[in-house]
Amino acid sequence: MHKDLLKKYWPLNRTTSHSEKLLSGLGGFLAILLVMFSSLHFLALQPAWGIVASMGASAVLLFAIPHGPLSQPWPVIGGHLTSALIGVSCALWIKDPVIAGSLAVGLSITAMYYLGCLHPPGGATALTAIIGGESVHALGYQFVVTPVFINALAIVLLAVLFNNLFAWRRYPAKLQAAKSTVSNAAMPLQHEDFLAALKSIDSFVDVHEEELKRIFQLANLHAKEHAILTADQIKLGKCYSNGCFGEDWSIRQIIDEQQESDPHKDWVIFRQIVGRAPKRSDCVTRQEFARWAAYEVKLENGAWVRVK
Repeated sequence: MHKDLLKKYWPLNRTTSHSEKLLSGLGGFLAILLVMFSSLHFLALQPAWGIVASMGASAVLLFAIPHGPLSQPWPVIGGHLTSALIGVSCALWIKDPVIAGSLAVGLSITAMYYLGCLHPPGGATALTAIIGGESVHALGYQFVVTPVFINALAIVLLAVLFNNLFAWRRYPAKLQAAKSTVSNAAMPLQHEDFLAALKSIDSFVDVHEEELKRIFQLANLHAKEHAILTADQIKLGKCYSNGCFGEDWSIRQIIDEQQESDPHKDWVIFRQIVGRAPKRSDCVTRQEFARWAAYEVKLENGAWVRVK
């Protein structure tokens, strides 16, 4: 029962290997070690301990979700810098810490959105500038450079070095897209298609476009590999799809057959009803047709749906 609950409410536990979990933890450990060491020894800033909280959140993104849009170099560096600048400004100009903190986080989210550097830990950085105490307030705008910029830059550089030691963790995400071995042959969806889909959702989706395409391709390949029809499932009058997308999508209907125990003489005649060369007819063995077909479909309310 406990295992079932774990699978239901913690799906990430099922999709990542033990080595990936351990590598993420090791990367986070090294990142915070670097941030603390550089802050204390090179910058000689005791107040830098206050910024570790937001850098800890950044470490989770950079080393556990290195391909996510929120984890890329510009969101990390730009998000922290923008939020630190807004946070310091609010601390200097607004006396009430409640209003200053609330406004700093709200303005930081808006600014990060428009600047294309949305990074959740940035909100903590903005808030630290307000509630970090007199030691942080005494730094003024120096807080933006030391420790925020130095720490953000250090953690990004470490993410580049650490993640690129492993082929599947290429960082930044553009490197992962360039190294992808998944073919685009069965992937006619274009950049504009993804933009239109994301716009219709009208909410930030924490998946990089290239990673989304890769997931989609792999899911399609997996579905096709595990949905192979056998010859005895090809029936007279039924319709079947090849499971492809875009212009390669086809649906064929079995309009006649010659049943024989010998598979080389077991023929079916099909008519193409969707796809290139509509109304085309041909005669093939039942086995050949089964190799082409991905699954059975039927017409419901004017749309073709997969038969379970």
